[in-house]
Amino acid sequence: MTLMGFDGFRDADRAVEQALGRNRRTLAVPLEAYRRGDQYFVVADVPGAAPADVDVSVERNVVTITVQRRPTFGPDDAVLIDERPRGEFVRQLFLGDSLDSSKLTADFGNGVLTLSVPLDESSKPRRVDISSAPNSPENRQAVTIGSNAAEPSSPPSLNEP
Repeated sequence: MTLMGFDGFRDADRAVEQALGRNRRTLAVPLEAYRRGDQYFVVADVPGAAPADVDVSVERNVVTITVQRRPTFGPDDAVLIDERPRGEFVRQLFLGDSLDSSKLTADFGNGVLTLSVPLDESSKPRRVDISSAPNSPENRQAVTIGSNAAEPSSPPSLNEP
């Protein structure tokens, strides 16, 4: 079986891209991100990359995903078609203050990198307890404003005319 392909326009376009040292079709690592409960997930497609060629780093609130993609052919191989993107691909994500980057985890399998970032405990909704002893008027003390003495005065009586 012979593996050959010829498309004049496509081959010319590819030759120009290779001469300029870039591949237009590859811009970045494709991602999807979603929230499930108290966790945020980021799923990145990195097909053809070995686990050793994928790096995830966190600095402050910035997550950097770096992927090295190498060709499968060797220097002595006769290359017939070379359309697979390769090189170093980098993607950065900025995490909000409500996420706990210190608990970020990463899993890699079948060409898919999955990051999991939990919500920071201080960002989760919480119930505020309400005191059952209200400030009653008899516990309050009135202060006379404009007086030289900072002594509390007696509150006015509501029964006086």
